[in-house]
Amino acid sequence: MAEESLGTDDPRSSMPAELQHLHSKYSQWKFKLFRVLRKVKGPLHDVHGGLDETSKLALRKMGCKFPSWPEVILKVFKVDVTEDIESVHPLSFCHRCWLAAIRGGGVCSFSKIRVPEWKPHSSLCHLCFPRKPSFQRTGRKRRKAILRAQSLAKRTRWDHSDSFAVGERRVLRPFGDRHHGPVLRGWRKTTAQRDQWVRNITHCQKDHLSSKLISEKLPVDFVFSFTCLVCDHLLCDPVQSPCGHLFCRSCFIKYSYVLGPHCPACNLRCGPDDLVSPAKAFLSALQCLPLLCPRSGCGKQKHRLKELKNQVKVFADKEEGGDLKSVCQTLFLLTLRSANEHRQADELEAMLQGRGAGLHPAVCLAIRVNTFLSCSQYHKMYRTVKAASGRQIFQPLHALRTAEKELLPGFHQFEWQPALKNVSSSCNVGIINGLSGLTSSVDDFPADTITRRFRYDVALVSALKDLEEDIMDGLRENGMEDSACTSGFSVMIKESCDGMGDVSEKHGGGPVVPEKAMSQDHETLTAILWPIVAERDAMKESRLILPIGGLPRSFRFHFRGTGYDEKMVREMEGLEASGSAYICTLCDSGRAEASQNMVLHSITRSHEENLDRYEIWRTNPFSESVEELRERVKGVSAKPFMETHPTLDALHCDIGNATEFYKIFQDEIGEVYEKVNPSREERRSWRAALDKQLRNKMKLKPVMRMNGNYARRLMTMEAVEVVCELVPSEERREVLRELMRLYMQMKPVWRATCPAKECPDQLCRYSFNSQRFADLLSSAFKYRYNGKITNYLHKTLAHVPEIIERDGSIGAWASEGNESANKLFRRFRKMNARQSKAFELEDVLKHHWLYTSKYLQKFMEAHKDPVKALQACIEPVENQDDEDMSLEVNDF
Repeated sequence: MAEESLGTDDPRSSMPAELQHLHSKYSQWKFKLFRVLRKVKGPLHDVHGGLDETSKLALRKMGCKFPSWPEVILKVFKVDVTEDIESVHPLSFCHRCWLAAIRGGGVCSFSKIRVPEWKPHSSLCHLCFPRKPSFQRTGRKRRKAILRAQSLAKRTRWDHSDSFAVGERRVLRPFGDRHHGPVLRGWRKTTAQRDQWVRNITHCQKDHLSSKLISEKLPVDFVFSFTCLVCDHLLCDPVQSPCGHLFCRSCFIKYSYVLGPHCPACNLRCGPDDLVSPAKAFLSALQCLPLLCPRSGCGKQKHRLKELKNQVKVFADKEEGGDLKSVCQTLFLLTLRSANEHRQADELEAMLQGRGAGLHPAVCLAIRVNTFLSCSQYHKMYRTVKAASGRQIFQPLHALRTAEKELLPGFHQFEWQPALKNVSSSCNVGIINGLSGLTSSVDDFPADTITRRFRYDVALVSALKDLEEDIMDGLRENGMEDSACTSGFSVMIKESCDGMGDVSEKHGGGPVVPEKAMSQDHETLTAILWPIVAERDAMKESRLILPIGGLPRSFRFHFRGTGYDEKMVREMEGLEASGSAYICTLCDSGRAEASQNMVLHSITRSHEENLDRYEIWRTNPFSESVEELRERVKGVSAKPFMETHPTLDALHCDIGNATEFYKIFQDEIGEVYEKVNPSREERRSWRAALDKQLRNKMKLKPVMRMNGNYARRLMTMEAVEVVCELVPSEERREVLRELMRLYMQMKPVWRATCPAKECPDQLCRYSFNSQRFADLLSSAFKYRYNGKITNYLHKTLAHVPEIIERDGSIGAWASEGNESANKLFRRFRKMNARQSKAFELEDVLKHHWLYTSKYLQKFMEAHKDPVKALQACIEPVENQDDEDMSLEVNDF
């Protein structure tokens, strides 16, 4: 084709003569390519055009209804050509490519025929011309011309990064588009092209290592991910482009200097300043690749840092008397510390000095939690031990914080099917405001209420993951295969909460801050517990999908509200206080009726019944007086908001009955059965005598309020014998002994986890014993139970057999854990006291959760002796007497 003449208005007229010559050569090359494509049998086809009738008919027979070629090319060749323009690729393709598209192939649904990879048609087509010896020479000439043009553009300060137009093509942009890689791959294999770049641009064949030196047989794709896309060697000083491709730093810089600032893989514009370092995990994997020495006959591992090794050796010979090992160790430590990897540096330094690496961070966390050390106290101990011993036995605080992240709720991923209603699907939820989710329809609550909690479902997930090893051990012990246990797990959640007294703490030297851990007024309880109730109701209708033992498993949750003391039940069920004439939360019995008939009662109350009665109380549909209305609703005066399981709590049953026996002992010492209205001074003297006797004979210190430990010691035959020493009448002594014997016969029934197995005889005789007990109270102790009876004594005599027949157990749901948690809360509260109550509650909540972690408990079991020694060295926290199970009951 003849060379074009350039007019004065043509922008090419301002080009140097050499560039005008290049344009002429390029036009000739383009014309030759067009002629070669035309030689292929059949017409050319428009890449962006619509399908002709013949093509439509052929594709429709195979189920394809696409109307345009870009859709067909995307389906068959898996290449998107919608954004291709003529300045990047010609907008037509040959008839052989048309035949491959019509046949379909590969993973498409048109046919089973496989098709080769779709290549850009800016050079000769692989499908059209599998053999191309003559055109390789043309390509080499064209490439030399391009390199000469780039060199000239640099000398004349042309902007070769954006290139300049020659005809309708860009001569300085010969390397494909974002879909297909370099255009030169169209006429030369990738490996051959990279060899050309190595010989002519990077000159790195002597410096960089070949992937063939990898000693192990690894997957091809895995090895390819660690090779440079310019030189095809293993990455050396790797860098990552904005488009995600990896190169050797020196190779990319040299490549961009010669061929322009764009990615060699996808042609995206980027320069050396746009490069970033790959992720640490990738670099670590790269450094761990096992390599062989490139020297023939040598099977040893290759040292990549040959030049650095020589420099270090020279430095060691000059400065350290040839101690190469010492210099390398020092350099390694400096490298770790410069990268803020201080924990690894400390461990390495300890190992080099023969001191060991110290305790595991989880062990240190378990020690901190179980010895009740705040973060500041632990840090002080850590520095003191390190300074005194010269050894880093304990880990620093940042290591402990990293370890505790996996144990606190919000670390594990999970899914609910279906998704929970009105609950976020986010899994990484930590401590939240307990009032979040509170609806506007509930009653007002005190404005200074501060509450912190974990989201209910997130906390349950963390608890299940903490029990993961126990779950898997249970499956193995029962011979159950994993494949048979990926679904169908049923989890029973025992729900309970408790109010607490004043847990205020002094801040520095300031005044006492009055504070209750949980006030038991109805409004505050509603505000705090209503969002939890809403989350619980949502979880009842869904199932949890959570990985346990490496397999996703399904869990359904069932909730049982037990373990509440009577005061809490009355608040949540909207009942009148414990001084009400309606003495029971299980039945509608009044106090006078229950004292006349102590045994024969049935459970009649339920959450639904209480809700209905509240509506009657609120609306008064029969226009009754207050007394009549109160009699109708049986003491329901507020809206119930949390469903409880009507039952009896074993611990509070013990405490309530022990309180009553304590008062009976006082009355028997003072012979109240013969007196009328004794004075307060007399009663105080009887109580003082009883406390003194119990202290001297049983080492029982007086308590302001009855607690679980005191109740267990008091309700024994030994205690009765001690008390009988102060009772003047032998007849009354025998009555006390008989009362305690009957009580001791009944007590195992409500305390046993499984009474049908543990105490079947007492269970069978319970009704008989309770009737004798009631007869004794109404006769020998008529002075005390004439027209009145205590709440827990009524439940003990009237409802225990019915509850056990329905649920199988009472003791299994006892609330000792609640009372123990109260003690822990007070201790954590004192330990973590801050100026801001909000942060203080978060510290307490975290510490409390970690204290109950099964994972940390296992570490403590393995390190009992070191912890005991440590606890002896640390200034001990002042221990209180056995008042860990205090309960707010009326004073004696």
